[in-house]
Amino acid sequence: MTRPEVASKTGVPAEPPKPTWRESLAVYLQPRVLIVLFLGFSSGLPLALSGSTLLVWMREAGVDLGTIGLFALVGTPYTLKFLWAPLIDALHVPFFTHAFGRRRGWLVFSQVLLIATILLLATADPARSALFVALAALLVAAASSTQDIVVDAFRIESLPESEQAAGMAAYVAAYRIGMLVSTAGALFIVSGFEGAGLTRGAAWTWGYVVMAGMVLIGTVTALLATEPEQSAQAEAATHAETAFVRVLHAAVGAFTEFLSRKDAIAALAFVVLFKFTDAFSGTMTAPFVIDLGFSRNDYAAIVKGVGLAATLIGGFAGGFVARRYSLAASLWIGGILQAVANLSFSWLAVIGINQWALALAISAENFTSAIGTVIFVAYLSALCQNPLHTATQYALLTALSAVGRTYLSSGAGFVAKAVGWPAFFAICVVVAVPSLLLLTWLQRRGHFETLGPVKV
Repeated sequence: MTRPEVASKTGVPAEPPKPTWRESLAVYLQPRVLIVLFLGFSSGLPLALSGSTLLVWMREAGVDLGTIGLFALVGTPYTLKFLWAPLIDALHVPFFTHAFGRRRGWLVFSQVLLIATILLLATADPARSALFVALAALLVAAASSTQDIVVDAFRIESLPESEQAAGMAAYVAAYRIGMLVSTAGALFIVSGFEGAGLTRGAAWTWGYVVMAGMVLIGTVTALLATEPEQSAQAEAATHAETAFVRVLHAAVGAFTEFLSRKDAIAALAFVVLFKFTDAFSGTMTAPFVIDLGFSRNDYAAIVKGVGLAATLIGGFAGGFVARRYSLAASLWIGGILQAVANLSFSWLAVIGINQWALALAISAENFTSAIGTVIFVAYLSALCQNPLHTATQYALLTALSAVGRTYLSSGAGFVAKAVGWPAFFAICVVVAVPSLLLLTWLQRRGHFETLGPVKV
């Protein structure tokens, strides 16, 4: 029996009783939350395959650091995905939409594309044609970013209010696990194929084939899920409209509504810069570890073990910070922690090969990055205040957040080559300053008081 709500002595209704730990845990076992969890894994899996894991492959193939740094540009689709997000909101995919529904049809279709593009990348040889590798990686990023758009829309529309917080936590945790599987997990698999007698190039090819097969986890999840009720209602409401009108309403409404807000441009600049410190250092972390003299297995073992634990603990810590403090204060905590963590790599560069130091540096990076990510997702979610445009607005915001990872960090390899590893990671701390200055300005302008509750 639940306790009845009781009015306080001041006449103001008392807050409803907080759920017990059993009730809090039970929400994570709800079918809709579990669906979101597995879709989060599917979203996190492909990112490293065109990013850090590919950079290790290229470094082992003898590609120079300057070219490796430029490969951050293959993440361009993540920064431009808002351009085709209205198409996903408005258009149908032949056969897939009819067979699976508006959101699930796009989900299955994007995952089929993702498998095909990862298999194409698996056939590449970085030592012979960096251009072919870049084109294949660009296609992987395009299919992956399309999947992200659909998963975000599905997540928003399928979870009721009581499951939104659990869904967000599950999604972020599973996303990070998916990234770890495609980094450390992929490196272990490649080493296993090499140990079985395959050449290094063949081992990398089959490692990517295995990663393509793991996308099927998301496909099976999409097939087992049910179409969100909100999506079905939206489909019924716009059924009589032409495809052009639906696309126009989705695109124009999302942009005009957001840009009409106070300090919208400053908020967008903050979205671009908040994770830049993380992206600038993360672009070169794997090449740094290899250059320092650690083996591929050393790096993989620490990322897979200690790194995974630090990521999960950091995710819970980020959730605690977001609940305990205001959104602005949480962003301060996350922003400072993820910047200062880069100094652990400067320290590692000075002392040289040391397994414990590598474990500490990787742990610090994963722990603080997870805290920053959870808080940042909460902020992006709070910016999406209009449910009519949530999917397109969220795609816009996440695309802008990828600018730091894609464009601003593309010169990281040249900076590392020019100043050396210890100074490079110290510079990674400094690049966090612009975002903190913007945070100060937005806070003084009352920006955070205008935001609604977190919906995602």
